[in-house]
Amino acid sequence: MHTDWDTAFNNMSHVAGSHALPAHWAAEAEAYRDSGVQVETDIPYGDAPRERLDIVWPEGAPKGLAVFVHGGYWMRLSKSHWTQFAQGARAAGWAMALPSYTLAPDARISEMTRQISAAIEVAATRVAGPIRLSGHSAGGHLVTRMLCEDTPLAPETRARIENVVSISGLHDLRPLLRTAMNDTLHLNEAEAASESAILHRPVPNARITAWTGGGERPEFIRQAQLLATVWQGLDAETDLVIDSVHHHFSVIEALKTHDSPLSQRLLAF
Repeated sequence: MHTDWDTAFNNMSHVAGSHALPAHWAAEAEAYRDSGVQVETDIPYGDAPRERLDIVWPEGAPKGLAVFVHGGYWMRLSKSHWTQFAQGARAAGWAMALPSYTLAPDARISEMTRQISAAIEVAATRVAGPIRLSGHSAGGHLVTRMLCEDTPLAPETRARIENVVSISGLHDLRPLLRTAMNDTLHLNEAEAASESAILHRPVPNARITAWTGGGERPEFIRQAQLLATVWQGLDAETDLVIDSVHHHFSVIEALKTHDSPLSQRLLAF
């Protein structure tokens, strides 16, 4: 059966009103930063203009470091759209780091993987204790790459990562070669394979949850199932959660509350 891969990955046409969401997220994030919470902004982790991260601090000493890596198909958005999604981690006593990274076509996806590693390294020097990683869509891809056998992370940083939640993440990038968005991403066969988590062995003792909404495009559910199944066979501790009827954009809303199943999955181990 022929698959229309452009349609398979087109979330905005699947969700009514989604084109207004980036402006909504940006306004909501700005309001949260202005609400009196302690937010350290634009911490450099490299020399490129978008190699910056924010940290939202809890009351008192943090229990550890949580990270949220944003999506946007590696082509859109920034850390400043997502500050409000640190609310759940902050309420649970965790510091949350939110990095930006250089977008396509100015960077290849493999470079973004190295940037997220560098961002985590810098955040890890500022926040002691265990590390929990989360990311949405393209961000789910990027945090999952931190658990691959070729992870750019230093061994001591990797050893602090107790748990990863890939929310609507993409773990097999090869279908993207047949999409119009690849005119911007510039993936080739070799990079699509090397950046696909399912084609890597996970690091020892990897623990990851592939979390997706039940109302997502079928390809996103397939990608979640694929990661959970393949990595389980490679001795990672994996779980698959298909969350109610949530679509691609509503599925992350639960990060705003500390006692939601999604926040609990990320933080409560």
